[in-house]
Amino acid sequence: MDYENIIIELLQNHNGIVRTKDIEGAGIPRQYIPNFIQEGILTRKAQGVYLAPDTFIDQMYCIGIRSPQIVFSNETALYIHKLTDIEPPIYSVTVPRGYATNRLRKSGIDVSTVKQELYPIGIINGKTKYGRDIQVYDSERTICDIIKNRNKMDKDMFYIALKKYAVSKDRNLKLLFEYSKQLGMSNQVLQYLEGFLV
Repeated sequence: MDYENIIIELLQNHNGIVRTKDIEGAGIPRQYIPNFIQEGILTRKAQGVYLAPDTFIDQMYCIGIRSPQIVFSNETALYIHKLTDIEPPIYSVTVPRGYATNRLRKSGIDVSTVKQELYPIGIINGKTKYGRDIQVYDSERTICDIIKNRNKMDKDMFYIALKKYAVSKDRNLKLLFEYSKQLGMSNQVLQYLEGFLV
């Protein structure tokens, strides 16, 4: 088989970024990956993530494709939803408890873990600033999360995000209060938002 042509076609079909899983799914044994790297066809970005040498690196997308359980959250989700203008220097993600977080943390990613039953609340498909698909918590879940984690974030960013959410035409207060009940923080959400919802 001509694995080189297959990998080149695979890279073209995946915007220049492939995972080990994609390579094996195309029928290429994983032991060929070092050969592709040596020949300059692939560059290793992270464990299990490879790029064509001329591919623009979309850092957020590269993080997101490492595992289907990675969900962008907190300050990063605020940025994705345009509830802050400041792109976070460190990306924040949430994974379910029990997920091995060491590799993510060693990569400089801020990782939160939540109970398995709370993890899926508010997961939606979002886009990086370069238009690639990622998983992110919706605005309502993000507001709940930043209220819960308010002592760990910049105060100005916190209050600006609450204000932007409160005046947003896309806000969904019914969903926000439903999430706050499920997450056990109804009083906190009401306390911090009531001043902005006048």
